[in-house]
Amino acid sequence: MRHIYLICLLLSSKVFAQNNTGSRIASMANAGVALQDVWSLMENQAGIANLENPIISIGYEQRFLDKELNTQSIVFAIPVKQNVFGLSFQKYGFSAFSEQKVGFAYAKRFGNTLFAALNFNYHQLSIQNYGSAKAFSAEAGIQYLANEKLMIGAHVANPNKSTYEEEAGTDIPVSLQVGASYRFSDKVLLASSFIKTLNSTMDVKLGLEYHLIKWLALRGGVSANSFKQYVGFGLNYQHFKIDLATSSHLALGYSPQLALSYEF
Repeated sequence: MRHIYLICLLLSSKVFAQNNTGSRIASMANAGVALQDVWSLMENQAGIANLENPIISIGYEQRFLDKELNTQSIVFAIPVKQNVFGLSFQKYGFSAFSEQKVGFAYAKRFGNTLFAALNFNYHQLSIQNYGSAKAFSAEAGIQYLANEKLMIGAHVANPNKSTYEEEAGTDIPVSLQVGASYRFSDKVLLASSFIKTLNSTMDVKLGLEYHLIKWLALRGGVSANSFKQYVGFGLNYQHFKIDLATSSHLALGYSPQLALSYEF
């Protein structure tokens, strides 16, 4: 079944990159448009605008428990007064197909309630027997803290419909995402996201984070299209963070992932 999936991916007219949003956001069904985290660099870059200290994090995901299908990622953010600069790198694929993306983000905080960001990506796609192609794309995001509990977010990816070089015959997805997060208490956070990708059905995502104790968080979530379930947990110890997550696809199985972070 996995091989059928790979063949369909290669023959598809569009390449929908396997974006690794980090284990925390992933364990909450990737409902991260209104969350603030260094891994917002992969979801909604406005989410890094409120960071106070430099953070670096590395992530690894194994898709459907297949050793060849893996994603390696690294993100780094550094605040400078009311501005935050971010760098991200991701590599996904296997022997016959690979995709790399490098991103540079600039985020800014306007007071204590409004956060905005721009992000520019360089993409490189390699397909065995077809060669490689490159492309550039842009993203923009915004978050608004309506009150001390409610955060609203919106994000657009590739609004100018950038594509790979013509000979590659592939496109970069164009998507619009809106959502909100609500903090019921210091222990409970609920996140939601509605994402519409061009020429695809809308997806709805819901995620929950519960801090069992100060240094341990339990997480879970569900997405509608395609239907997936997510679960994970996070450990915090001084400047270090360890986050683990896995998603479950009805036909293709489990995709575990890990992220290690250090806050300076």
